Amino acid sequence: MSGYYELRHRVGFEETNFVGNVYYSHYLRWQGHCREKFLLEQAPAVLAEIMHDDLKLFTLKVDCEFYAEIAAFDELSVRMRLEELTQTQIAFAFDYVKLQDGAETLVARGSQRIACMRGPNNNTVPTRVPAQLREALAPFSTAQVA
Repeated sequence: MSGYYELRHRVGFEETNFVGNVYYSHYLRWQGHCREKFLLEQAPAVLAEIMHDDLKLFTLKVDCEFYAEIAAFDELSVRMRLEELTQTQIAFAFDYVKLQDGAETLVARGSQRIACMRGPNNNTVPTRVPAQLREALAPFSTAQVA
């Protein structure tokens, strides 16, 4: 099996609903946090282009399927893999794994598709996925590269 990029997270009370389980929208936030941490650690030049140049990563689609509940203080591993890489788009797969007493339980699975764009906000156009980002994603690939 291919590798994955991992974000570890301890669930807080503020991420739960009145019943005590994690509110669904947090899973999508964790996808974003995982992707941002990946850029910070694995592709800092790309992150610099996003912050100081005109590179933009537009989220086109996100989803998540839920298999089991998690609650406050659960330890979670959000595992990101590259699912597809085209000239201008990237598709990620996310596994949400509860870690408890040495056991791992898959609690959710999600995905995200992004497009690389450049230009001013009123005139953005698709652009190739930056080379450094392609290289950084390679160890985490599960699928096709176009």
